[in-house]
Amino acid sequence: MTTFWILIAFVVLIGLMLIWVPHFRQQRLLKTEEAGVRKQTNLELFNERLAILEKELAEGLLDDQEFEGLKKELEISLLQDIKQGADESLVNTVKPKGLLWPVLMSVTLLGISGYLYQDLGQYQNVSNPPRAANPHEGMTAEQIMSQRVQMMEMAVQAEPENSQAWFNLGHAYISANRFDEAVNAFDKVMELVGTHAELIGPKATALYYKNNQQMSPEIQALIDQSLALDPKDPSTLLLVGMDAFFTAEYQKAIDAWQTILATDRNDIDRTALINAIETAKMKMMSETGMMPTDSVHQGVATTAPTVTVQVSVSPELAAKVNETDMLFIFARATEGPKVPLAATKLSAKTLPVTITLDDSTNMGGDVKLSSAKQVEVIAVLSKHGSVKPQTGDIKGTLASVDVGGESVNLVLDTLVQ
Repeated sequence: MTTFWILIAFVVLIGLMLIWVPHFRQQRLLKTEEAGVRKQTNLELFNERLAILEKELAEGLLDDQEFEGLKKELEISLLQDIKQGADESLVNTVKPKGLLWPVLMSVTLLGISGYLYQDLGQYQNVSNPPRAANPHEGMTAEQIMSQRVQMMEMAVQAEPENSQAWFNLGHAYISANRFDEAVNAFDKVMELVGTHAELIGPKATALYYKNNQQMSPEIQALIDQSLALDPKDPSTLLLVGMDAFFTAEYQKAIDAWQTILATDRNDIDRTALINAIETAKMKMMSETGMMPTDSVHQGVATTAPTVTVQVSVSPELAAKVNETDMLFIFARATEGPKVPLAATKLSAKTLPVTITLDDSTNMGGDVKLSSAKQVEVIAVLSKHGSVKPQTGDIKGTLASVDVGGESVNLVLDTLVQ
């Protein structure tokens, strides 16, 4: 891009030189010619006067002494005239001839060049580089979803025995609020591959949304059937937790979502589940005043080592804590990659609080908390809702904590600058 503009400037500079160089050359020639004409005129006058003096000397009108005196005066006058002409040529320069004309030509050159480049060149492409066309530009979310559903419908029409295509179409129907067709799609998948919990759960979800997010005997029967086949099926437990949350059964919602977190599945959004669990906890505490029990964590604690941390704020910084602040606590290995092995989030209103980190709070990686011997525990009291410490946040750190060891105290004592 820089080279392009340098070339443009070079071409324009050449055009301006073609206008102005001849102009200045003409002025210089005019000065030279004027000086030559003056000198020639002075010499002619000198020769004429000298001829007159020589004639008068020959006719006896002047003697030799008078002739030499007048000749000397004539020579001095010639020298003075030549010197005066030179001085005048330095002081009184030739008035620029036609200066307005090259100025107008320069302005015209620049104007025409810009106009032609903007209209006939690639000005728009340079000022606004072309971008890849967005196939969904100008479309609403509903139109995009409708297009997506149509493409999936074409896929199942092309391969009516493709169970994965029918499964994807069923989920697309749910997103498009076409619940009856979603139920039919999941029934089709079960015809092809048999009855499985991971198919019954989405079918129950479609019926749940169709029933305006209200539980019914038919939906409950599907949930029971799915959990009988797989007690840890994520799709079914997500539905159970969601319905329990809407009906203010927060402990039931927490248990369902924590059961999902305790699995080794990699196809779940652990961050969203952790946020949902913490929201349910805060709702339960604010509406009932009761602390939620962590039945899943207790079950894990009997089989896998945990880290228990008692978190508090130093007295010097207690005044800087607001109820709207969020407390993030995570543990990461002291050896190897510094990746979080377990994490949780709480409201600042719970401080001081005792937190248990274990495999159920895993961040979704292959390495679990129980596989580490020692971890670094970091707590951030965030005023911006971010786990990354920012100015004004309060932070506390324990450099080395034994996994499976006794409970430790972590004090938030550092104000992030």
